[in-house]
Amino acid sequence: MRASRFFISTLKEAPSDAEIVSHKLMMRAGMIKRLGSGIYTYMPMGLRIIRKVEAIVREEMNRAGAIELLMPVVQPAELWQETGRWDKMGAELMRVKDRHGRDFIIQPTSEEVITDIARSELRSYKQLPISFYHIQTKFRDERRPRFGLMRGREFTMKDAYSFDRDLDGLKQSYQRMFDAYGRIFTRFGLDFRAVAADNGAIGGSGSHEFHVIADTGEDAIVYCPDSDYAANIEAAEGVPLLTSRAAPTQALTLTATPDQSKCEDVAQFLKLPLQSTVKSIVLTVEAEKEAQDGARKICLLLLRGDHELNELKAGKVPGLSGYRFASEAEIVDAFGTPPGYLGPIGAKLPIRIIADRSVANMSDFVCGGNQAGFHYTGVNWGRDVPEPEVCDIRNVVAGDPSPDGKGVLAIQRGIEVGHVFQLGSVYSQAMKATYLDENGKPQPLQMGCYGIGVTRILGAAIEQKFDERGMIWPSSIAPFEVVLCPMGYDRSEAVKTEIDRLYEALTAAGVDVVLDDRGERPGAMFADWELIGVPHRIVVGDRGLKDGQVEYQGRRDTAATALPLAEALAFIQTRLAAER
Repeated sequence: MRASRFFISTLKEAPSDAEIVSHKLMMRAGMIKRLGSGIYTYMPMGLRIIRKVEAIVREEMNRAGAIELLMPVVQPAELWQETGRWDKMGAELMRVKDRHGRDFIIQPTSEEVITDIARSELRSYKQLPISFYHIQTKFRDERRPRFGLMRGREFTMKDAYSFDRDLDGLKQSYQRMFDAYGRIFTRFGLDFRAVAADNGAIGGSGSHEFHVIADTGEDAIVYCPDSDYAANIEAAEGVPLLTSRAAPTQALTLTATPDQSKCEDVAQFLKLPLQSTVKSIVLTVEAEKEAQDGARKICLLLLRGDHELNELKAGKVPGLSGYRFASEAEIVDAFGTPPGYLGPIGAKLPIRIIADRSVANMSDFVCGGNQAGFHYTGVNWGRDVPEPEVCDIRNVVAGDPSPDGKGVLAIQRGIEVGHVFQLGSVYSQAMKATYLDENGKPQPLQMGCYGIGVTRILGAAIEQKFDERGMIWPSSIAPFEVVLCPMGYDRSEAVKTEIDRLYEALTAAGVDVVLDDRGERPGAMFADWELIGVPHRIVVGDRGLKDGQVEYQGRRDTAATALPLAEALAFIQTRLAAER
């Protein structure tokens, strides 16, 4: 590619609405152009990267045995009503009507469509296992689109779906896709980690997220440096920090704690460690519709003073599905005091008490006295308050024991770019997608679902690798692998002849190379390509040619090095081969 025949549009400053690093750099490099809130045009430079990402994904999906098809962006509402997701997905699901008033959706994903295909096409066990995939536009009507391609409304995703006879077959298909994802992200040249995750709105049983490691990542990834344990913060298991409960040594005492409503303040006031305090969180669970009088259940969740509630875990506690945080009026009604002094002793109304695993093993602890300005000290289970329900409801913290018993946990930031799910029969049962087994009896298809955010990879890769000059792309997904920068291309016949010869040689060798023949000044030319992030640069000038040399500089290098012109092709081929 010659730069004069390509479209390059760079900016010195990012637009004012650009937020995070990747958003700013992609806008400055002319890779994307904003069309509307969360909607972008992929400009030629950005599209080159997307196509390279898609090519790697496609190769590894094919290698894993998946078969490509293409499902529509617009889907009839009836399919989503069959599974209940028409109502369950909420406002993020873009609903539209055609000229006849019929309901459709703009797809955020394609479980319903692929299940509809399966129930009409997969009739016999002899057709299983089978997997399909497509790379297609998706749309999710985000409440607050932000961060460029990281949380836009329209995006490109690869979603794949497997169909098996039974759970054993599903697990094998899942493992094949899991392994394929490992190869994909390795080929992208990115540092990543696969972690156990929650299935969320997709449904099903087990799942894993794939995260690109980046300090700016939105997600907290929990892992054990000494083992293979890894999970996102929502799914990471919090083991009890006390192996057993010590016998009481203190008397129960209602202690004045004037104006001390937070655990941190109470601990400081009483000159006790924060770990000896217990915080109270009150939830309300609406009774079932058929219950009399629209009754509500009040639940008191207890966590150690230095721990935070994991809301997803709480929602999985039996009976807490669909909970909300209690209003102040509900709290006063149930406990007789406003928030800040709540505890499990002496509530006015019957309440359900759920203690985190660590709290359940505490003794002589401090909790609210259900009176403004007072806390109980010396509280013990069994003696002062009935034994609670015990559940894992907290976020883990760095230094906690690893659930596999092989060390302690560490936490790093990551950007989710892929997710694999064991769906089981969630969709096949809802949509009556069955096959006939060896005995001619219908059985539900066992499904898996596997997604990669194709366009999100761009933002994640930049967030992982950038510097003050711009982006730093891995060669496998860079817009160009090599840029040739001539000094005086339109003024020096020697420079033009040699750089054209090198360009032709690199092109013939299959190297994705761009020759900057725009006639830009060296400073502006170098700044453009450093901003764009091309990983390898060769500079050809009259001065170097007198000695038969050119200058090479990798995008991460702080300075250029001299390189014999005759060895430039072999040198670049060796460098690229080492990166693959």
